[in-house]
Amino acid sequence: MRAVVQRVKKASVAIDDTVVGAIDQGFMILLGIHEEDSQSDVDYLVKKISKLRVFEDDNGKMNQSIEAVSGSILSISQFTLYAQTKKGNRPSFIEAARPEVAIPLYNAFNEGIQAAGIPLQTGEFGAEMQVSITNDGPVTILFDTREK
Repeated sequence: MRAVVQRVKKASVAIDDTVVGAIDQGFMILLGIHEEDSQSDVDYLVKKISKLRVFEDDNGKMNQSIEAVSGSILSISQFTLYAQTKKGNRPSFIEAARPEVAIPLYNAFNEGIQAAGIPLQTGEFGAEMQVSITNDGPVTILFDTREK
């Protein structure tokens, strides 16, 4: 799995010009699922992201977790994180998981975040979405479970 985690002041996702999810301070996460991913990848990412300390403390150091700042997460499925761009100019997405594999893992990730006590909003798997964010920092962290 690949997760692009962006610290945000606010973020929202719309489908057909209707906002379906919105948060204030927290993380906007783009989540890509590989064809060989499993529940262990989900568990790893949930643990790492829920404990990630990238919010500033009273001394201005990135030392606080999302829980410490009462933040929320906006989770967006993003198969294009597995784009292969080595050949030609048109990306291949052959390593991205098919929906029958990806949807249960995406749902499991979201359930894990909620079980960790973090408020969660989501987009809709497979939908054409418009995502709006106000970066905070900007701070962007990339996770890849193949590199754990």
